[in-house]
Amino acid sequence: MIQTCVIDSGCGIPLEEQQTIFERFYRGQSSEMKNRGAGLGLAITKSLVELHGGSIWVESFPGEGSRFCVILPVTHSTTPS
Repeated sequence: MIQTCVIDSGCGIPLEEQQTIFERFYRGQSSEMKNRGAGLGLAITKSLVELHGGSIWVESFPGEGSRFCVILPVTHSTTPS
């Protein structure tokens, strides 16, 4: 497995929103006024990660920022030489 994380120092995501942020068209309460977007980025990312047999999650605390992590399985190529 390979894991990578992205950490920001933004405003954080409230606990009650942390599972819904991965749903299509979901936009957080604080994003309605400040940020533009369709609410698709995290949903697409989650779909791609899961299609490759991986998982994605968020760890976030309001006022402290967020940490998004992805784990993907590593496969070895058996391409002939």
